[in-house]
Amino acid sequence: MSPRSLLAPALLAALLAGGSVNAFTLQEFSFDTPAHEQAFRDLTGKLRCLVCQNESLAASQSDLAQDLRREVYAMMRAGKSQDEITRFLVDRYGDFVLYQPPVKPSTYLLWFGPFILIGVGAVFLLRTLRRRGSEPEQTLSPDDQTRIEQILAAAEASKETAK
Repeated sequence: MSPRSLLAPALLAALLAGGSVNAFTLQEFSFDTPAHEQAFRDLTGKLRCLVCQNESLAASQSDLAQDLRREVYAMMRAGKSQDEITRFLVDRYGDFVLYQPPVKPSTYLLWFGPFILIGVGAVFLLRTLRRRGSEPEQTLSPDDQTRIEQILAAAEASKETAK
């Protein structure tokens, strides 16, 4: 393949990978300072889109995400802190709206479930390996050993005659 034929797929991959993070435009939002704009980007980046579930509020193109961005913007313009806005959204939509939900009894399975599964898998793996190590090695019976020696001898003899 020529370098030119690889250029189009590489550009497409770069656009798809890099373009989704800031896919929405901020044209409809006006900010007093670049710091306010960055605070808005940071906050919407920490919140999960309730429709897409695997995208941040900042990256999502869903209508609900756009509505939530407008709501976050309005609350920021009203002077609410990031903590107040986050608390409002958590009260309304639950911990699921956060990319990093707090560690509390209702989220223990989310936080510790993967470690528990790895631990259970490790226990089963160790038990299986120990069983294999403790099983005696199977030996051939004298009859089987004699039969194998006869087969090998016959194979050797036929090899000699073929030369």
